[in-house]
Amino acid sequence: MSMQKEGTIAALAAAALGEEDARRALEALAIAPALMAESGERVSRAAFAMAMNVVLFHDLLRRVPSGSAYVTDTLGRGGRVLFDHGALRTVRMPQGPTGALPAGEDAFTRIFLPLGYEMAAVYPLDRLRMTGRAYRHADAPEDIPQFFLSELHVDRFDPEFQEAAERVFGSSRDPLDGEALALLDAFAAGEAVSLGQATRVLPTIVAAFDRQHEAPDFEDYQLLLSRSNEAAWIATEGNAFNHATDRVPDVAALAERLKAEERPMKARLEVSATGRVRQTAFRADSVERVFADGEVRTVPGSFYEFISRDVDPETGRLDLAFDTGNATGIFAMTSAGR
Repeated sequence: MSMQKEGTIAALAAAALGEEDARRALEALAIAPALMAESGERVSRAAFAMAMNVVLFHDLLRRVPSGSAYVTDTLGRGGRVLFDHGALRTVRMPQGPTGALPAGEDAFTRIFLPLGYEMAAVYPLDRLRMTGRAYRHADAPEDIPQFFLSELHVDRFDPEFQEAAERVFGSSRDPLDGEALALLDAFAAGEAVSLGQATRVLPTIVAAFDRQHEAPDFEDYQLLLSRSNEAAWIATEGNAFNHATDRVPDVAALAERLKAEERPMKARLEVSATGRVRQTAFRADSVERVFADGEVRTVPGSFYEFISRDVDPETGRLDLAFDTGNATGIFAMTSAGR
């Protein structure tokens, strides 16, 4: 049976990944039946958003062997991953646009807002000279993964850093073409789109979650690294998923098991001020990247995270919030000295 007959999300994932990889990705994820049930020649914003997240999750596992091994083990134990959220890092330059890209988070809000996401909260990350924002899907907030979208504020650094940032990020391309923008305009207008158009455009939208600038000069990379681990990470990894997060019932118990298995665990659990949101993660896997001089060097890549969320007694619903302290602690997983 073709994946098109299995529903819209499966058809879109297969078009972007190929049928075998799409099947593996969908088998790994616990996706709400109502989302998976959509089918036909018209595609809703919710189905497109979920399919996009399936493809991004697959790409994260491709780049993060520790996360891939954990997911394989989870499936072997009869479980599935409940994909809670993905995280992205962007750069806001003092002059506005980053090369040909819209400034900072604007490069992604032009995608998220038409697809039904709403900004849920702002999280100042002052110690990192960044701002984080949570984007939550209006149609199915507990079922479609959120995004934690952060901006690095280049204007909060010294002039030497700003000059290096301009050299590194100033070559950024805009990956969205006219057809992708037309699809987003249709969703923004409240319209469903054709399955054919969604199939053609999904790979273009996914391409936005990558590095858009040229390979950095190593001296510029070192200068950025001397001031900001996060800036250095964006220099080599760009706007790729920084991490993907598995929502689990008891993250503390899971962390102890994974430590006992000698997985590359974060030493300490992060607990929100409310106590309802608890997070930990694997340390970032190392990756090899080519720099402008042609030399290949090993740098921190992306990582895999775990979260437990309790019900908020005031609302009776799952607490989908984030926490500034938690986020700052989790961001350290990509630090060079982690």
